[in-house]
Amino acid sequence: MIGGGAAGFFAALRHKEIYPDHQVIIFEKTSKLLGKVRISGGGRCNVTHACFEVKKLVTYYPRGSKELIGPFHRFQPADTVKWFEDRGVELKTEEDGRIFPVTDQSQTIIDCLLNEAIKLGVHIELRHELIALTLVEQEGFLLNFKDRETLQVDQLILTTGSNETIWKTLESLGHTIVPPVPSLFTFNIIDPRLEEFPGVSWPNVEIKQMENKLVTHGPLLITHWGLSGPAVLKMSAVGAMEWHKLNYRFNIMINFLYPKKTIEVLDELIAFKAVNPNKLTHANPLFAFTARIWAGWMQQFGLVNRTWQNLSKKDLMFLAEKLTRAEFEVNGKSTFKEEFVTCGGVDLNEVDMKTMQSKKINNLYFAGEVLNIDALTGGFNFQAAWTTGWIAGEGRGETRGV
Repeated sequence: MIGGGAAGFFAALRHKEIYPDHQVIIFEKTSKLLGKVRISGGGRCNVTHACFEVKKLVTYYPRGSKELIGPFHRFQPADTVKWFEDRGVELKTEEDGRIFPVTDQSQTIIDCLLNEAIKLGVHIELRHELIALTLVEQEGFLLNFKDRETLQVDQLILTTGSNETIWKTLESLGHTIVPPVPSLFTFNIIDPRLEEFPGVSWPNVEIKQMENKLVTHGPLLITHWGLSGPAVLKMSAVGAMEWHKLNYRFNIMINFLYPKKTIEVLDELIAFKAVNPNKLTHANPLFAFTARIWAGWMQQFGLVNRTWQNLSKKDLMFLAEKLTRAEFEVNGKSTFKEEFVTCGGVDLNEVDMKTMQSKKINNLYFAGEVLNIDALTGGFNFQAAWTTGWIAGEGRGETRGV
């Protein structure tokens, strides 16, 4: 087992559970195990998501949605919840569907996985970086490590995540690697409508990429560098490949008042004007805007220090469009916290998704982010890791070790 993350642990535990006589070793190149588990969800570990219908679940995967249908029928979020709860971890579901340990501590999940490894007899070796992989006779593998003697194994599961060295090695062995590019990133935008208001959020907006009509919905957050929030992260995952080609420079349009349309907002502004003709436009925030950002935007729109009765229908249409069809220029990206995710990896056409075994190399299995699978934020990437690890771990019983 190469890789001591979520997928690697689940693969190792599943294999040892089924084949207790096999020697199972997890090799991790760093000094710490389960790094992404530790930082996920702000240190709380977003274990999975409360989406238990496979057809809906796969829609959260921009890459891998079709291929994961079968695997999710075998091991899905309900199975993940049961797996951890059967081992004494109590979980909770938050309003947005994300599932966390009730302790709100990622260490709870880490301890569970480590204790299970000890219980089953899975061996763990840290600071052992795989630098070369060679096929040997009888379908085995010769593993060359940076700081360890060479080791021969019968069966190998790669859960190495976004690892350029491993991908290059796999290419040399005949596998196709989809070039990795960042996914789950925030938008860098320099715009006076944003730069003075970091921390302001909306519960539900609509974002469109103007060039190709890509559309997403959800909460939005102004940051010090531009825009973030679930709506942005979802769009970044879906558009990751295309925007990489564009060097992350493109245009978006935002409806801050979604699902209201421009004409509906215009009608509301006309009605408000009729009832409040003498009120100052900038002093009376509408549509649940805070007083600060409403006044700031009205000043930027040139509508400050005017009464509503002094606004023409043209002025009101202008304001309605600024709130429902606001255009912004994206000129870069920023990593979403520390939870860096990439799309790209081993081409899924070259993997038997029933077993996670390579179609090109016998006894070689894959799980987790080493594959061209990625998902939206909310526990879905972990679920892909648990599922592919669990299936890869089932392996083949006739081999002696993994």
